[in-house]
Amino acid sequence: MKAAHDTEEIASIRAAVRALCADFPGEYWRRLDRERAYPTEFVGALTRAGFLAALIPEEYGGSGLTMSAAAAIMEEIQAAGCNGAPCHAQMYMMGTVLRHGNSDQKSRYLARIATGELRLQAFGVTEPTSGTDTLALRTTAVRDGNDAYVINGQKIWTSRAEHSDLMLLLARTTPRDHVKKRTEGLSVFLVDMHAAGDALKINPIRTMMNHATTEVFFDDLRVPAENLIGEEGQGFRYILAGMNAERILIGAECIGDCKWFIEKATAYAKDRRVFGRAIGQNQGIQFPIARAYAQMRAAELMVHEAASLYEQGKDCGAEANMAKLLAADASWAAADMCVQTHGGFGFAEEFDIERKFRETRLYSVAPISTNLILSYLAEHVLGLPRSY
Repeated sequence: MKAAHDTEEIASIRAAVRALCADFPGEYWRRLDRERAYPTEFVGALTRAGFLAALIPEEYGGSGLTMSAAAAIMEEIQAAGCNGAPCHAQMYMMGTVLRHGNSDQKSRYLARIATGELRLQAFGVTEPTSGTDTLALRTTAVRDGNDAYVINGQKIWTSRAEHSDLMLLLARTTPRDHVKKRTEGLSVFLVDMHAAGDALKINPIRTMMNHATTEVFFDDLRVPAENLIGEEGQGFRYILAGMNAERILIGAECIGDCKWFIEKATAYAKDRRVFGRAIGQNQGIQFPIARAYAQMRAAELMVHEAASLYEQGKDCGAEANMAKLLAADASWAAADMCVQTHGGFGFAEEFDIERKFRETRLYSVAPISTNLILSYLAEHVLGLPRSY
């Protein structure tokens, strides 16, 4: 679905993504959902087409596209009824390596990630005891001589860990009581998960949607010192820098979900006849669909604004957060409307609505909850006292 602000290049990218997604219809996703299986074929097709390397520069074998183009890719995946969650992290995690990795790390990994030889899908940040209070994480990385760090601890909600070759890991390298600023003392590592052996254990977590999420345990895991990203102790700042991209891309996915739900509901409301007339003739059906469309368009404009600021290198923290907030709210409202429009059929597996309903509900909670975004806006935009 071409957006009003699309360039010809982005319009052609949308068409290409749609064509690819046509090979992965609802039956494919329903089977995976029942089996709780990873969409290996779908991720492989996206990789071969170069879509997952969208934000990797051409000099490293990537597509070298803009954030707006990357957002269009993720939006179209969702709008086609597919699910980008099994692979979207590879896009937004690139920023940490690109901005803060050294030349050796970039040349060693980026080209192999772009071709699909390596997958960078796992993001080890959240822990059971800290949740979104990242500065309270307990996983430690202790320097052992000049050539390695030894990592111990646990991460949770580390999605795609079983299907990734590399993990971007945030760990504490300096105790909290030894740093001047609470944001210091955390470091980022690029972990080779295949080389970890028994020092790394992955336990799947079964959730209400097929999200391939896990908890990960580190027991004296040795990571080469050369895999430290940037400076020791500055990892929290590096992670934050990549979160705007994450917010924008997740927002774009939610817009895609909105469009899918609205299209489904509109088509059904036109065709479904009760009491001798199409149900879409009734304002009780029309108005919720129209409201969902209006919410989607408003959120879509904010996603576009955030992506534009990101491309210009401007501060887009507020816009990226608002884009994710508004889009997640819009997609959840559209999902609820779509189920209501279909009545009992909205709960039937074959219509795909209940699957997409479950999938889109996640984004009001993760990767950052609505409440944390509201707290950010209150403090950093409106100047209200810090609430936590």
